Amino acid sequence: MFLNAVVLVLQEILEAALLLSVMLVFTRLFHLVWQQNFLLRDSWVYYGIVLGGLGAGIYAQLTPQISSWFDYVGQEVVNAGIHVVTLSLLTVLTFVAPLSHLDAKPYARSRLVSLCMIGIVLLSIVRECSEIMQYMGGIASQPDNFTPVLFGGIIGAGIGVSTGILLFYGIVNLQTRVAFRSALILLCLIAGNMAAQVAMLLNQADWLPYTPVVWNSSNLIPETSVFGHLLYALIGYEATPSLLQVCFYAAGIVLVGVSPLFRRIWSDKPKPMVQYAS
Repeated sequence: MFLNAVVLVLQEILEAALLLSVMLVFTRLFHLVWQQNFLLRDSWVYYGIVLGGLGAGIYAQLTPQISSWFDYVGQEVVNAGIHVVTLSLLTVLTFVAPLSHLDAKPYARSRLVSLCMIGIVLLSIVRECSEIMQYMGGIASQPDNFTPVLFGGIIGAGIGVSTGILLFYGIVNLQTRVAFRSALILLCLIAGNMAAQVAMLLNQADWLPYTPVVWNSSNLIPETSVFGHLLYALIGYEATPSLLQVCFYAAGIVLVGVSPLFRRIWSDKPKPMVQYAS
């Protein structure tokens, strides 16, 4: 039970910690681009964490009722919806990301960036931490297992948070251009993971058709192994992904990855001249 608690909590915390770390990296990079820190305040972090924690508690309490929705596939559908909204916010964030200090309307765009980051972190914490709360709530009814599970959960959470902190300082100490590209690559992998989970959840709910398995790497890296759990948290590893999951994964990467390119094309468009009547 102790090792299971470490692995389960680590996997859930690590996903949220990685996403939060990447958001903090973008905040630091946006400060450098705008050259005025007050345009994007760090207070969005506290809003996202506090609101996410409250939302996770509410979601965990309402899970039995939610599970009965949509002919008893409510939890799968709602979780898929959370991923879709988060993926949409990631796309908006990468699209409105400042490219230089000459970008127009920095105040309005900084507010939009802050709102996107709050929403992304909030939904990520709701999704991941609600599962930990449900797990701990179930173990609480078993006094003999509660203590080892509690300590295992604390250790798993500590490892996950420490990994997020190391990732943040490892990226922000790179050159600005390299740091931005590294953060964007991680964000693309996170987006791909979310999109693949949408396909899996909706497939489980019979809202999407079943497709054949593309490969089977369970002999090489079992999903139930510690390394498999870590790879799932980092890049959304699946030992037996379906064709639909692979397509959704690729679509999530492309969706977030090309948003800065569209932003650059949009910014480079010549603005129409406004003629005034004499």
